[in-house]
Amino acid sequence: MPELRAAAESFLLAFPALFSIVNPIAAALIFAQVTARLRHADRVLLAGRIAAYSAAILLGALWTGAYVLGFFGISLAALRIGGGLVVAVRAWDLLAAPERTEERKQDQASEAEGEPAGDIAFFPLTMPFTTGPGSISVAVALGANRPVTGPGGGGWAEVAPFAAGLSLAALAVAGLVWLAYRSADAVVGLLGQSRVRILTRLAAFLMLCIGVQIVLGGVTEVLRPLLAR
Repeated sequence: MPELRAAAESFLLAFPALFSIVNPIAAALIFAQVTARLRHADRVLLAGRIAAYSAAILLGALWTGAYVLGFFGISLAALRIGGGLVVAVRAWDLLAAPERTEERKQDQASEAEGEPAGDIAFFPLTMPFTTGPGSISVAVALGANRPVTGPGGGGWAEVAPFAAGLSLAALAVAGLVWLAYRSADAVVGLLGQSRVRILTRLAAFLMLCIGVQIVLGGVTEVLRPLLAR
């Protein structure tokens, strides 16, 4: 079915980008250190809250970020080009120096040490540690890559599968955050720091390719009227 294929394509576009920028496996290593003083039941509850907050933030950025920027007169093509560049730059940073990203996340999460579990679920463990400005900008860029509706574009029948695929990708990443955080001790013992960095670099390369693809979509949209003359 064309709709199912379109949904799968949008999922495969969004999931690697969101997964690599959120990086729940690497984040679980830091989560394990920060919440070491908590009981296992409290850590499981905290992981569920963080996952729920992360899903809300990612879905909100996917489906409202582009409209908010559009309110300020930023065209969809410009948003795609700028957002794609942001994705590519973030990917290059992860690809070149994942250790620096880990240190930044460690500093963000360290603010949670010594605080009650219920007080740290949203800040700082969800925002900015799990879904910070980087993941929000990536989500906005992905949402801006949606098919155009109205004159010269497709209808809602074309947009709906795209929306479903992106939303499913955001929920899948949030689900992995929940799974990785609640199993943080097992993740630490199974992978270790060096293997996590290898996975981070592989995911970052996919994210770099996705950023370039988003930029190409924006450039094509800008050049299409010029080439049609």
